[in-house]
Order: sequence, then structure tokens, then C-alpha cells
Amino acid sequence: MLRPILLVEDNPNDIELTMIALERSRIANPVVSVRDGVEALEFLRREGQYATRLNENPAVILLDKKLPKMDGHEVLKAVRLDEKLKRIPVVMLTSSREEKDLLRSYDLGVNAYVVKPVEFDDFMAAINDLGMFWAVLNEPPPPAI
Repeated sequence: MLRPILLVEDNPNDIELTMIALERSRIANPVVSVRDGVEALEFLRREGQYATRLNENPAVILLDKKLPKMDGHEVLKAVRLDEKLKRIPVVMLTSSREEKDLLRSYDLGVNAYVVKPVEFDDFMAAINDLGMFWAVLNEPPPPAI
């Protein structure tokens, strides 16, 4: 069974574009979309409405930086401090080109930092490349015990 891709994004347009791009790239992994940082951690920790989900971590987390309730940096920090989650690849997928955001993301342990392209075709290509690398090509670590 293929592990899901977790998309943490609050912008409905970016969610739709990302889903279309992943579908066009024919990535077979299911995509789970959540709208804020708190919901992302509930999914990852199997809490609340996600308490009964399969006990398998996502293949990759595509994480927006600017989120309601808890921002992407806070989510990333919580993931990296959790023994069961810390090895999940995290890609910060954001519109921020600010150096302080880039540096903070890497200081917190992000695996990649990708600025969302503005042009439709460029956005589609970037998501295709991300999906192919993290869901297909990348060799993930074994699951945490």
C-alpha cells in the first residue's frame, strides 16, 4: 500500500492546483489535505477525527509556511521533536522568498524549501517534480517503532 502525501495548505486555489498537478503527474499515492497546522498534527499523531486512520506516516509532508492556528514553522518544529514523526520528509512549499524564513526552515530541519511559482505551468512542473522525487524516487527511512 502506498503511503499518502500530506498537503498542509489553507489556500483553496493552491490546494486545487496542487491536487491537479499531482493527478496529472500520475502519482499513485493518495493525497490527504488539511487546512491548518493544528489539523496537520492531529493527522500525524492520529488524534481527534484521525484517531482511526492507518498507523503509517506520510511519504512526504508538503507544508505551507503561512497557516492559521499554527504556522508551518511551528508544525515543522513539533514534527522534528516527535520520535515517531521526526524522519518524515518535509518540504516547505511557500510563497515566501524571505531569507529569514528560508534560514528558519532549515534550522528547524526542513528537507527542502520550494517557493511556489506564480505562473500556472511553472507551478504544475514544480509540484510534478516534488511528487515524483518524494513519493517515487526517494528511499524513505524505515518506520519508527
